[in-house]
Amino acid sequence: MNQGWATGAAVAMVAAVAVASAACGRGDSGAASADRQTIAFFTKNQTNPYFQSIRQGADSAGRELNVSVMHFVPTRPDSIPEQMSQVEDVAVRRPDAVAFIPVDAKAMVPGVERLNSAGIPVVNVTDRSAGGQFVSFVGCDEYVVARNTARRLLTALNGKGRVVIIEGVRGSTNNATRMRGYTDALAEFRDVTLLATQPGNFQRLQALQVMENMLQSYRELDGVLALNDAMALGAVEALEAANRKALVVGINGTKEAVDAVREGKLLASGDCDGFLHGCGGVMAAVRHLRKEPVPADIEFAVEVIDQANASKAGVLQENRSCPSWESLVKR
Repeated sequence: MNQGWATGAAVAMVAAVAVASAACGRGDSGAASADRQTIAFFTKNQTNPYFQSIRQGADSAGRELNVSVMHFVPTRPDSIPEQMSQVEDVAVRRPDAVAFIPVDAKAMVPGVERLNSAGIPVVNVTDRSAGGQFVSFVGCDEYVVARNTARRLLTALNGKGRVVIIEGVRGSTNNATRMRGYTDALAEFRDVTLLATQPGNFQRLQALQVMENMLQSYRELDGVLALNDAMALGAVEALEAANRKALVVGINGTKEAVDAVREGKLLASGDCDGFLHGCGGVMAAVRHLRKEPVPADIEFAVEVIDQANASKAGVLQENRSCPSWESLVKR
């Protein structure tokens, strides 16, 4: 490991991520150590609980493998310029490896190429990058989880009714993939009418405001397809405030969403288990550094969490440990 990283990484991280220690929940693996390998882990924002669960999985793997995990998170959610600046800082300081979730799959390709040119091995996590060289991809099939989640809501509506979609960030690859899953599922249910689709930018407050506007526009509404849990919960808040009822689904399987499923406020949440993404990103990077084999693609099975299986989901991430590598790659 470059010694400049060990002496300066913490300072660089505080400059790049304003409340990083509190936001990331790093635990002991967050402090860089000169005698341990260092993995720089990039996530997209501090506002989405899903990325918090990914960081917790990364920290768990770091503790178990005795490596330092340094988190880099834009202070402005999904900021391309800020993540690019963080990439440049990391490329100069040279950690042993990087686990990377791009804030934008296309716009961050030059950032990945910068890491490649610096000779730093990179593991692509959660959102597939549109370019660059990687040790491995660790994640799930976003299309499948979206399609299956939409099918759960549309089946609950008995194949008929009026629905709306709350999108994420238009133009982003992740948004496009999940939208394709939702719209393909809608095409299977000819008696369901899509009234509107509006962006909530994957943020809860924005989705709440979007939902308020939709409720004013549509007096009859049966279902809401939100592209992530944060937006689904924002939609639920708006419905409750307006004393309206509609079935709502989201994606990510966050604990708050699972709790809402148990309480009957949310119909379902498509789950890719972000904790495992964090585990896998760090574990794949460390295995590569230790010259152990790593598959080019590690895709986890997806699950739709509803009241039938919610009792076994939503475990506090702080109480979890990463599975063995053998178990992880078989999922």
